Amino acid sequence: MYTFDDKGGRSLTLRPEGTAGIARAFIENGLHMAKAPAKFFYNITAYRYETPQAGRFREFRQFGIEYFGSPSPFCDAEVITVAHEIFKRLGIDVKVRINSIGGPECREKYVGELKKFLAATLHELCADCKERFEKNPLRVLDCKNPKCWEKIAGAPNILETLGAECAAHFETLKKILDGSVKYEVDEKIVRGLDYYTKTVFEFYSDSFASALGGGGRYDNLIKELGGPAISGVGFAMGVDRLAAVLADSAPETGSPDLYVGSVGETAAVFAARKAAELRAQGFKAETDIMGRSVKAQLKYADAVGAKNVVIIGENELNAGAVEIKNMSAGTKKTVLIDQIGENL
Repeated sequence: MYTFDDKGGRSLTLRPEGTAGIARAFIENGLHMAKAPAKFFYNITAYRYETPQAGRFREFRQFGIEYFGSPSPFCDAEVITVAHEIFKRLGIDVKVRINSIGGPECREKYVGELKKFLAATLHELCADCKERFEKNPLRVLDCKNPKCWEKIAGAPNILETLGAECAAHFETLKKILDGSVKYEVDEKIVRGLDYYTKTVFEFYSDSFASALGGGGRYDNLIKELGGPAISGVGFAMGVDRLAAVLADSAPETGSPDLYVGSVGETAAVFAARKAAELRAQGFKAETDIMGRSVKAQLKYADAVGAKNVVIIGENELNAGAVEIKNMSAGTKKTVLIDQIGENL
């Protein structure tokens, strides 16, 4: 948590995530009285105190959705497929990992077995894991330290301790996802927040070391915050991480398809109109708005990575034709001035 004392001596904690705040708003505004399920989305800034590292900033942006009112695994499946579709539309190929951490009774049984397992190697685990061992042993499975991974590799499988109802919930979820979303079961996924129950899931990409998003079910959170006993499920994704992945994998989007250069005022007016026409056709087009010389215009076109260049002067206007130069191939092609777009 990012916690500090302000100038008045008050202890302040900056928002660490979105779900709890949405849950409080849901309760305080009596939204549980509305027709179920209630569906929300948020796009927020949040804060963590950990040392900044790749994809983990102290101030970060988080997008998420929350569903309230349904304990059904069909709700879990819909949330997962919505998140998966967002990644798909962004062009990011993700792997979905799912798990179930059961309800309170399941976890109480599992935690007992896990503590017995961890006790033997506790002295070899990191300081964070030693603290988690006392407060919430499940969080040890979420450790990011590679040395701890080796020690907990043989930990008991939480799926083997699920009660009948939790096990049936998880099996139904898998049946719904089969054929629509590719997933793998990873019994080490527990998520970093303590309010989760039953379903938990995360999204990974080969191009990024950490999870790009994740979430799960929280059947007791609303009640714990003073509201009625209403189930919830949701996901969040790190916008900063998405931006990093897109920057590495997406093609260059800033380079103009065509730079329309000009010689003289009449040609400059025509070039401005032609650039606007090409943009309306869906091309990225630039033209001179600085009053540069032809030599300076060509230098600018090269600097911004224009894929093609044409120079329009009085001769080109009279002839009704221009010469398009492909900058990467170095080839030239003469086309009618009204058919520039068709020839790009």
